[in-house]
Amino acid sequence: MSFVKNSIACLALISASVLAAQPVSAESLYQAMAKAYENNPDLNAARAGLRATDEGVALAKSGYRPTIAAEAVATSTNTSGFTTNSSSIGVSINQSLFDGFQTRNNVRAAEAQVFAGRENLRGTEIDILLATVEAYANVNRDNQIVAYRQQNIAFLQEQFSAAKARFDVGESTRTDVSLSEAELAGARASLTAAIAQAKSSAAVYAQIVGTVPKSLQSVSLPRKLLPGTLDRAVAQGTTEHPTVLAALFGVDAAGFNVKSKEGTFLPGVSVSGLVAEGDGGVSTAQVQAKVTIPLYQGGAASATVRQAKEQLGQQRILVDRARRAIEQSVVSSWTQMEAALATIEANKAQLAASNLALNGVVEERRVGQRTTLDVLNAQQTVLNAKEAISQSERNAIVAAYSVLASTGKLTIDRLGLQVANYKPEIHYEATKDRWFGLRTVDGR
Repeated sequence: MSFVKNSIACLALISASVLAAQPVSAESLYQAMAKAYENNPDLNAARAGLRATDEGVALAKSGYRPTIAAEAVATSTNTSGFTTNSSSIGVSINQSLFDGFQTRNNVRAAEAQVFAGRENLRGTEIDILLATVEAYANVNRDNQIVAYRQQNIAFLQEQFSAAKARFDVGESTRTDVSLSEAELAGARASLTAAIAQAKSSAAVYAQIVGTVPKSLQSVSLPRKLLPGTLDRAVAQGTTEHPTVLAALFGVDAAGFNVKSKEGTFLPGVSVSGLVAEGDGGVSTAQVQAKVTIPLYQGGAASATVRQAKEQLGQQRILVDRARRAIEQSVVSSWTQMEAALATIEANKAQLAASNLALNGVVEERRVGQRTTLDVLNAQQTVLNAKEAISQSERNAIVAAYSVLASTGKLTIDRLGLQVANYKPEIHYEATKDRWFGLRTVDGR
């Protein structure tokens, strides 16, 4: 009797641990995704990286603008023991008028890099939203498995008590009691492992979303958002996924970089001016125009052009690689989704049959046609079927959202998430034409 009480106390303690990991207020998948979109540090770091990329445009445009400097010069000269001191102050200005279109192409390359950065940011957003789906589905699956194993322990506890009662009246053997006891102990160990897995999944969820999971709701497949066919999904992914678009913008940036490097072979025109005042109030004003025609630069300019052309070829190859990777991802996600959906139906059929078999074995045991071991095996089959359903439902949800991610459609606009959309254009427009200022757009 004391063993039974200890078992019940242990089960209550484990159940309390599980309930402690499940706060009371519910949270939907879309709410979790909205939180991740707002709070995930990886996403915020990607946004900060894009803001740094925006400054590349302002940096490139500086080639259009003059450089101005104030100069103060003090000179002391000793000639045959006589020392002469002189000083002057002035302002100089230099302005490039033509640099072989280098500045224009540098600006266009920087703009292409910004556009590529926006696509990369969109790709990061998709990755974070998909990671949220996976974490959400994992927590749901693990909590269901914990509940199933708790139910299994309750069933096995009844079998153990019944076996003892039959043994006490001489209707069963000591072996039946030992089998029930061993199965019950094994079930408790399995429950402990399931609780550990549930806590681990909850920790991953908190890392991605920013909060602990709250009595998560069941998730349905996003059927309305999915492409109608696999071919359509592949077509969308290879043309609209941010990875492909970012690679295409990378080709644009590399092309403008080639033109910029080729500009070093063209003449350059610049003007400079100087206004200074020396000792005795002597004023000097000077304006100088200069035309530079490069003839030979030690081979450095030629090597730079060749290097830029190779980088352009590399970027074009990366576009092909991105398309192939996306196609593989779409096909893999699609087939996994179909397999998971088929597995769900098979597992449900298995569960229905297993329940019928269990009920039949229990009744047959009562009339002596079955043993306790048969009942325990039938119960294990039911438990396996329930857990298989949880796993396959999790796989179907993750695979379906993976299809959306692979086609580039897993976005807050497409999903209709209730969260403020981060607009990188705001920072870009605020900083691309700034002539000066050390503070960032947000005042840092």
